[in-house]
Order: sequence, then structure tokens, then C-alpha cells
Amino acid sequence: MSLALEQFVRQVGRMPDNRRFGRVTGVQGLLVEVAGIEKLLSVGGRCTVLARGGRRVPCEAVGFRQGRALLMPLGTLEGVGLGCEAELSEDLASVFPSQHWLGRVVNALGDPVDGGGPLLAGSVPVPVRNAPPPAHTRQRVGKKIELGVRAINTFLTCCRGQRMGIFAGSGVGKSSLMSMLARFSSPEVAVIGLVGERGREVQEFIEDDLGAEGLAKSVVVVATSDEPPLMRRQAAYMTLAVAEYFRDQGRDVLCMIDSITRFAMAQREIGLSAGEPPTTKGYPPTVFAELPRLLERAGPGPVGSGTVTGLFTVLVEGDDHNEPISDAVRGILDGHIVLERTIGERGRYPAINILRSVSRTMPGCNSPQENELVAHARRLLAAYDNMAEMIRLGAYRRGSDATVDEAIHYQPALEAFLKQGKKERSSLADGYAELAKVLGRPAP
Repeated sequence: MSLALEQFVRQVGRMPDNRRFGRVTGVQGLLVEVAGIEKLLSVGGRCTVLARGGRRVPCEAVGFRQGRALLMPLGTLEGVGLGCEAELSEDLASVFPSQHWLGRVVNALGDPVDGGGPLLAGSVPVPVRNAPPPAHTRQRVGKKIELGVRAINTFLTCCRGQRMGIFAGSGVGKSSLMSMLARFSSPEVAVIGLVGERGREVQEFIEDDLGAEGLAKSVVVVATSDEPPLMRRQAAYMTLAVAEYFRDQGRDVLCMIDSITRFAMAQREIGLSAGEPPTTKGYPPTVFAELPRLLERAGPGPVGSGTVTGLFTVLVEGDDHNEPISDAVRGILDGHIVLERTIGERGRYPAINILRSVSRTMPGCNSPQENELVAHARRLLAAYDNMAEMIRLGAYRRGSDATVDEAIHYQPALEAFLKQGKKERSSLADGYAELAKVLGRPAP
């Protein structure tokens, strides 16, 4: 009862003591033009349009034009017309997470959507659009982190507070790899943002991929593909805000967002509707300004706090890994994992191209023996890849090159090593021991 009473007192304390409203003067596409409250609003401010039929449509200010406020809806615009009342509402500038959020599924506004009853709010506000910690106050990345996927643990070892991107075209296995990382990883808390996800896949991800054990230590933030662009963008901000709450409690947090591309697409819709000029491939300038603001929020926290290890998927359009969003994100993050369709087509999952992937914290986090083992395996993979066409055609003769001969000998075993079932878990120690055994070397 004391928790419920405390929650009620906080909600009453945040209620406004007066009511201010304007009127809708125009609707065009996704934009609603409102007069009468433009001087009380700022970009990012909120108001609620009272549509015909009594429906309430929450909106956000995205700009101003000719003395009018330009709003975009967080819902659908059905029933909104000229003269409709637009009531100024409390800005969703902050969210109040708590320990009770663990095991729950929320929407982009922090409201529960899993049927599990109301969420108990915390007492500490966390800005939804928080600024990254100043660079000079941040800790360095921590020790190696256990991610449970053999190919990543050994060839792309990650550290606590590192930010990695998972780059792949559609249908190559990004979501499946994310589910393995969510279920097998070692951090205390996982915050998972499903941004623009297919509606039918949300429940499958929560029940089949994440499972009861994974959900118990996780907070899942969901905005499906049919929701307005503001909600899809807000889901990414909400995911980082919840992760920052647990980080500030001194915890090591795994923050995953699927996908950053859909966040960028949502920002593109918002920017173009607000009148921004399209630049690279139709993306307006704000997209490339928002990406670092979002991604830099992950990483090591200030001294005395925990870390946010970030894993972000990037949907590569047309399998072009140099398209604008992929290129921009790759330059911001601390490494990238490349999934390739051709590898998946020959039946090896996760379809990671080891030679095109990199972790920028390696080799600094490994021992010399581990680095030598991984470097040797990479040399063999590279040698085989360079001669693969000739080997398949039968044009290569054994004995022509000792390194290629060795690569051909170990190729089946290395392929089997890189292959891993969706429900199979591998530890860091096991990964290095297995790789050493494959190459006939002593375990590091």
C-alpha cells in the first residue's frame, strides 16, 4: 500500500494546475498546424489534439511556420479537423524507471503493453533525450564481456562499455543473432528496443527467443512498424533512457536496438514533413545529427557508475554496406559485425563474415597467446577466401602454396567452429579452447 500511495502522490504532484489550449488551423500530410499556443511551445513540446468523436491525439512540436506551431501526431489523425482544440500537455522530457520495470514490456512512452498491470515509477527522473556523458568524465571500457556466441567471443571479443553494430541485409539473421545475444550474454540487465519491428514477431521474440529467463533480467521497449514515426524514434530514446537509469545505479547494462536504420527512417519522415531538404539518398541533415547523439549515449558511464554495452543492428539496403546510414553508423561505433547473405545461403549461421568484421577493443583485451591464435585462424580464413574460386574450379594444385594448403586442410573444421545453433551457448574460455583444438595448438 505504501508503494501504491507513493506512486499516487507523485502522479498528483506532476498534474498541471491550469489548462491552456489553441486551435487547429490546418492539416497537411503528417503535419498539424496549431495557433494560439505557439509561444508556449518549443521544439519537442507536447500537446493533445481533441479529435471529433472525443478521441485524444497526443502530438509533438517539430517546428514553427508563419506564427503557427507545426505538430506531428503520436497516433493517427482520423477525426482531426479545422477548429479542433489543441490542449497544452506535460512534456515527456523525463521518464521515471524503477527496478519494477525488469521483466516488463513497455511502449515508446514508457506505458506497459504486456497486460501485467501498471508500472511503479521510480523517484529519479531520467531525461528521455539525455546528453551523452562528457568525454573527460567517462571511464575506459572494462573487461571482456561474455556474449555466448562462439564466433563473436573469439574473433570479435567485446568489452564492457563497447558499442558494436550488426550490419546485414533483410532476412540474413540479424534478429536471430540478437536473440542469441540477449539470452546468452552475461550483463546483469538487458534493455532491448524493438524499433519499427513487425507486429507479429514481437511476441515470438519475447516468448521463444528471449524466454522467461531472459525476460526476467530485461526491459523491452516496443514500437511496431505501423506506429507513427514519432513513436518509432521515441522508442530508441526510451531504450537508452532506461539503460542509463540502470547504469547510474552502478550496473553493467546490455542495450540492444533493432534497428538503427528504422530509427533513421523515422527521423527522415519527420524531417521531410517539417520541410527539411533531402540530401544523401533522401535523408535530411537532422538524421546524421541525431545518430551520434543517440549512439554516444551508450558506452562507459562517468566514474562511479556502471556501463552500457551497446549492440545495434543496421539494415543494409540492397546489401550495400556503404549506403549512407551504414557508413555513418560504422564511423561512430567501436566495431562492426557483418552478416552476409552468401554465407547464410550455404547454411552457416550466424552468417558472420569474420574477415569483414572488426572489434576495436581487440587485441588490447586479449593475452598474447589468444591474439596469436586468432591471428593464425584469420590468416587461414583469408588465404582460403583469396583462392576459393580457383579451389572450387579445381584450378589450384596442392603444394603450390603451403599457407593455402594449410587453409584447405583446416577449412571444414573452421566452418564447423563458426557455425552455432540458435539454442547452443558457448563461453569465452570454451571458444578459445575449441579454436586451439581445431588448429592443433595448446589452449591459451
